Amino acid sequence: MPREQLQVLKALDVAKTQLYHFTAIVIAGMGFFTDAYDLFSISLVTKLLGRIYYYEEGSAKPGTLPPVVASSVTGVALVGTLAGQLFFGWLGDKMGRKKVYGMTLLLMILCSLASGLSFGKSAKGVMASLCFFRFWLGFGIGGDYPLSATIMAEYANKKTRGAFIAAVFAMQGFGILAGGIVSLTVSAAFDHKFKAPAYSVDPAGSTVPQADYIWRIILMFGAFPAAMTYYWRMKMPETARYTALVAKNAKQAAQDMAKVLNVEIDPEEAKVARLVQDKGNSFGLFSREFARRHGLHLVGTCTTWFLLDIAFYSQNLFQKDVFTAIGWIPKAATMNAVHEVYRISRAQTLIALCSTVPGYWFTVFLIDVIGRFAIQLMGFFFMTVFMFGLAFPYHHWTLPENRIAFVVMYSFTFFFANFGPNATTFVVPAEIFPARLRSTCHGISAAAGKAGAIVGAYGFLYASQNKDKSLADKGYPAGIGVKNSLIVLGVVNFLGMLFTFLVPETKGKSLEDAAGENEDDSVKPYNEPEAGHNRTVPVNLGEF
Repeated sequence: MPREQLQVLKALDVAKTQLYHFTAIVIAGMGFFTDAYDLFSISLVTKLLGRIYYYEEGSAKPGTLPPVVASSVTGVALVGTLAGQLFFGWLGDKMGRKKVYGMTLLLMILCSLASGLSFGKSAKGVMASLCFFRFWLGFGIGGDYPLSATIMAEYANKKTRGAFIAAVFAMQGFGILAGGIVSLTVSAAFDHKFKAPAYSVDPAGSTVPQADYIWRIILMFGAFPAAMTYYWRMKMPETARYTALVAKNAKQAAQDMAKVLNVEIDPEEAKVARLVQDKGNSFGLFSREFARRHGLHLVGTCTTWFLLDIAFYSQNLFQKDVFTAIGWIPKAATMNAVHEVYRISRAQTLIALCSTVPGYWFTVFLIDVIGRFAIQLMGFFFMTVFMFGLAFPYHHWTLPENRIAFVVMYSFTFFFANFGPNATTFVVPAEIFPARLRSTCHGISAAAGKAGAIVGAYGFLYASQNKDKSLADKGYPAGIGVKNSLIVLGVVNFLGMLFTFLVPETKGKSLEDAAGENEDDSVKPYNEPEAGHNRTVPVNLGEF
């Protein structure tokens, strides 16, 4: 028989949408805004870093970051994020969501500022200090993933919980957009103030000394939105689910939520005491009981996020082809250093505005209507279709008369990633695991995603190089070519579609029902039969 739910949790589940919900979305969402700004803004300035620190006198082309340096500058934050997701996810279940939430934000603020102050006597020194600070920036960003998702899930009502968590994640789209806008504004101001010839006219003069301030200002700006929300993040009460179910302080949970909801709530301390004594609600992450109840769910959330991020982050492979195809970015030698930043920023801002941001908000508005499972399955399906549609007739898309259609196909892969698994892989792990393990399991799932991002961003960067070594980018070995890389990515998306079947639907369920915490019989299957359906007799297959 299902247990009777605590009154404080029931009050949260049935609460009407009100001001505190939107306050929580803004406070948690601004963290994600900052996360996206910090992670994606580096791609706007890498070409500028190459021109400033790796200029070669007499070269026909502007300086570029060597492959190892380029992958380190852009990838070290992803490595830090992976580590932060695991560490802060675990810490959020041990110390509480609120206490750890402040730590991650402070780390992000300090390291954003420090990244812009990177120093050194040589190019290697500057890049090394930049990589050091961006690793710790990523470490703080990593903590924001499990904590923001868990806090929003535990504050939300069950009717619109998916939309609220997805809205927090959707702020990532505005962070990417803001990065482009800030970069556009700064580069336009410097381009207007400090006139410089194109590289083909005057190689040395095309990069003005003041250009060194541009990338620093852009990276440091990420500290401001985070700093603005620090006070409000510290004012948020601990979530009732952590306080009642993990800290076992029913009285404090009732008091906190009574203030938030403006209702009287019975602490039900006796009921919490019974929950504490129940062995069915005390199993650990590495127990056989967890493996039996949630093992396949964790495999599902980890694999789908891993596969999604391989495809999502590797889309940068053909971004330069798209931008060049429609004339957004001319050849590097025809521009000066500052104007190149402007053109790259304009192109990425338009992509974010036209496909990235709309995809996120389609998910927000529809996730509690059609469900997480349907959106994720549909997203992977269309990503597979469009990836194969780009891959098999790849030569066709490279012809000048077909390049606009190529841009449309490319935009749809972004749209269905965001109106699809990029959002749902963030939402579901915050809903299907017990409160005492929720932040940890979300952190593990997110870390699997970042491992996929590292594979996608760097493994495929090398794989997509031309089969002819002489035609590959400078410093890179021969690869399998863009066409074959796209075919592999299509297969990756198809596998993501298959692994989606391991992830349960949580639409309309309380967190306790979705995680099986309200279930008395520990051997009963995870999914309760719906009313009117025949009850399935459970078969005990033993523990593994």
